[in-house]
Amino acid sequence: MSRFASVSAGRKMNYYNYFTEIEDTFVRRRGKHLFLSPLDWALIDGWKERGIPLHIVIRAVEGVFDVFDRQPAGTRTIKSLFYCREEIESQYLEWLNSRVGATDGEETTQFPRDQIKQHIDDAVNKLRNVEQPAIAEDLSRAVARLEELRSNLTGNTESIDGTLGDIEKVLDRALLTNWDKPALKRIEKEIASELRPYKTEMEPDTYRNTLELMLLKRLREDAGIPRLGLFYI
Repeated sequence: MSRFASVSAGRKMNYYNYFTEIEDTFVRRRGKHLFLSPLDWALIDGWKERGIPLHIVIRAVEGVFDVFDRQPAGTRTIKSLFYCREEIESQYLEWLNSRVGATDGEETTQFPRDQIKQHIDDAVNKLRNVEQPAIAEDLSRAVARLEELRSNLTGNTESIDGTLGDIEKVLDRALLTNWDKPALKRIEKEIASELRPYKTEMEPDTYRNTLELMLLKRLREDAGIPRLGLFYI
């Protein structure tokens, strides 16, 4: 299945829409204003990266709260999207099984070329303004590769997104390798502390992946490095 499968009745869904619609659903069903935690953000980011359609996530969240609402008051409180993850995975698996035999062409969504060019231009401008001497060489290479990609755009959206993903991985590796070591350890400890209430309910691989997602998010924000994938248009 193409990672560009439509997630909402053929409507192209960018990352901001994906995040905010899940957030709005969770906050509405929670019954009170509640900011999502870094863990929630990491979960949403992981679902988006894996191509889990928005309607699957929304339906699963609604379903979890439907069950919760039928329980006696004070039984427990749903404080995080973490408590919805098993239902989301279950419904996603069912959806994948139901898609066996379907052709990718039925749901493929393309991004307009002008929009892709603008996305790349914005990324280049932001990267040029990053003030991180330790990764200056990696930033220069990333800018050069982005400019080359922009000059040679094809109609293959998945190939373009794959190249953007490769460039992003280089920058991620540079951040993790060259960040001030004591500062990096401090951030890791802070994130581990945030994840501590959920660690026993996570598989080891899931915990490590979530911690790294949260760590990279923090480093990108601190450095001013944008996300490059087309889902972040």
